Amino acid sequence: MPNLNRHRGIRTIKSFNISDGPQTRGKKATMKDLWSIRMRASKTAVSPQSPVASQKEIHISGAEGIYEKSEIQEVVKKYIERALNHPRGKADKIIITIEDIKQEPKTITALPVATIKNTMPGEGKKMARGLLQSSGVSKVAIDRAFELIKKDGMRGAAIITAEKGNRLDPDRERGIRVSRLGITKPALKGLSSRLSRHGINTGTVKEALVLASKVSSCGHVIAELCVSDDPYYTTGYVASKAFGYLRIPNIKSEGSRSGGRAFFVKEGIDAEGIIEYLERLPAIIEKVSLCKGMVSLDEILNRSHI
Repeated sequence: MPNLNRHRGIRTIKSFNISDGPQTRGKKATMKDLWSIRMRASKTAVSPQSPVASQKEIHISGAEGIYEKSEIQEVVKKYIERALNHPRGKADKIIITIEDIKQEPKTITALPVATIKNTMPGEGKKMARGLLQSSGVSKVAIDRAFELIKKDGMRGAAIITAEKGNRLDPDRERGIRVSRLGITKPALKGLSSRLSRHGINTGTVKEALVLASKVSSCGHVIAELCVSDDPYYTTGYVASKAFGYLRIPNIKSEGSRSGGRAFFVKEGIDAEGIIEYLERLPAIIEKVSLCKGMVSLDEILNRSHI
């Protein structure tokens, strides 16, 4: 949702020449010396009763983006500062990965954005459940996702089948991490302008939208649920091709460190193919969609917001 900042910093790219011809999930952008920069920060929690046997690595922060070579030093500095100044605590281990992107990035379109009207604590979770069910996710699968989020022990996202609620990601502690994603400068400028009209032009919202848009661009993903593990950020989201990127205030209580992501997928799909697409295939947002402010749940269900 991880916290909504956990997965990624936003990347901007100066310009691309877009190739002609149809593509199955979007066109490909011409590379221009692009690099993937990823940061993960954690700290070790030690039990005083058994300091060796009970050590546990706790996720603190994460960020990621696709950048040009000239931006590497500046971005790395920003990511380190972020890791050392996070509401979840001070990290004692920071891992920075800098990788040359050799594969042509695909261009995708950002999901439409809206915020659901909700001022009542505790109502957000109910709204999320309703939206997921309307997207075609079963109660069993939704329950499984919220159970995992409540445990707060997973570093990445879970892949859950939408009907039976089976979990498909092979590493249950790590989950999967959506990676190699960014947004062009013209698209980011347009997105920032649209979000500013509704007072939500923040790094948190933009980073989450970029990630959710890549996830949604995978044909086998039906919907995504995200709850931030930041104790002071209580707005989560549900994202899908059917409804767009929907921010849900009060999805959890303030002070709660529980959080996580779940991707609901079709039954009988190839999990390895989904993981390959989400983790390894570079994707860049080239176009943005409609951004609305506060809307009612009925407007969402009637799709009048998109």
